[in-house]
Amino acid sequence: VTGKKTMVYMAISLAFVAGGILLAYLLEHVEPETGKTLNAVLFERVASKWAFGGSIITFALITEGALLFVAAQTGFIDGPRVLATMAHDRWLPRRFSYLSTRLVTQDGVMAMGFAAGAVLVGTGASVDLLVVLYAINVFVTFTLSQLGMSAHWWSVRKTERGWIHKLLINGIGCAFTLSILLITLTLKFNQGGWVTIVITSALVGLCFVVRGHYDHVAKAVEKLEADILPKLYATNPVEPGLRDPDAPTAVLLVSGFNGLGLATLLQLEELFPKQFRNIVFVGVGEVDSSQMRSHEQIETLESRMADDLQSYCDLAAQLGFHAEQRSGLGPDVVLELRIACAEVMHTFSRCVFFAGSLVFEDESEGLIERFLHNHTAYEIQRWLQIQGRSLVILPVCVSLEATAPAASSSKPTAVHSDPPRRLTAS
Repeated sequence: VTGKKTMVYMAISLAFVAGGILLAYLLEHVEPETGKTLNAVLFERVASKWAFGGSIITFALITEGALLFVAAQTGFIDGPRVLATMAHDRWLPRRFSYLSTRLVTQDGVMAMGFAAGAVLVGTGASVDLLVVLYAINVFVTFTLSQLGMSAHWWSVRKTERGWIHKLLINGIGCAFTLSILLITLTLKFNQGGWVTIVITSALVGLCFVVRGHYDHVAKAVEKLEADILPKLYATNPVEPGLRDPDAPTAVLLVSGFNGLGLATLLQLEELFPKQFRNIVFVGVGEVDSSQMRSHEQIETLESRMADDLQSYCDLAAQLGFHAEQRSGLGPDVVLELRIACAEVMHTFSRCVFFAGSLVFEDESEGLIERFLHNHTAYEIQRWLQIQGRSLVILPVCVSLEATAPAASSSKPTAVHSDPPRRLTAS
């Protein structure tokens, strides 16, 4: 309700100010002049006959510039959050999604600043070209927003009262913004419209490349799971150990029940036989606030995460470990992992942390791997080192060739999550 009222007040005030400025243009017969904005021409026409008119004009232009400078900062303030939302959905590198780390927020600001600088240099700081670029992309955003809301009201038409009225408002808005976008793009195509199309299309294409890589990795992780599960089930079960908080404990960071976690567990058993009595599986369910709007969805995610961790515990018990689980939910995976790890350190005095790291067989994937993967593990590793603890990162080699989706396991108690949605260890 408060947000709705605020938007109404803003719309009324902006309409009043914009309408007043347009009316002033007409009354003062304001026309474009080279090297001056329309507002500058208007201020000169109105204030030139006043006492101290020159000072008033200068003050008005300075305050207008200051307002624009402050408005530009909103992009750098909320820009990292927009990047985080896109990174949650795998359209951008996952490293942009962890807002609890100063490095990520700084990376987001630096990325936006570098992009802005590149646009200034590439356009030669041409105001005409920058205004066209801004206008086209603004109306692309407006059109997509109105179209998204129209699609939303249509999808909830069976349950939403007054959906026709709301659909009509957003539909008309979408038609207006789309028409302005098409007119601007057509009239200004040779004055910079084509540059906007090239830049925007390149960014959209880059997002699809990132999303395609993560989807490809997800299929490779599924195949890895199908290869490892038979090995684990073929192991002769032994009696699980008794819980001893003072005994050596392995803490395994996992991202749901998938091939990466299973490969890490298998390596832990092979590399450190009989070294640990307890094993604790720590996982975090990533909450996307833009999609999870009810307690039922949160509870479903929490239940799925608990089932995934319990599947790990069952396998570890067959290998002779005393197994426990620690889970958390939140929009920031790194922050929730820190909380869970701190709880484990308080309970088990002699614990060593482990996480899996994806390594690709194709050497050409090295640069992509460093940029798109493995940042969560290293963030937690740095934090644990400050706490005086160790995190051992075990490499898990996968091939991105012939990564057709693997068949589901026949194990009845395993709940398979979507690996790329919570790539905690990668």
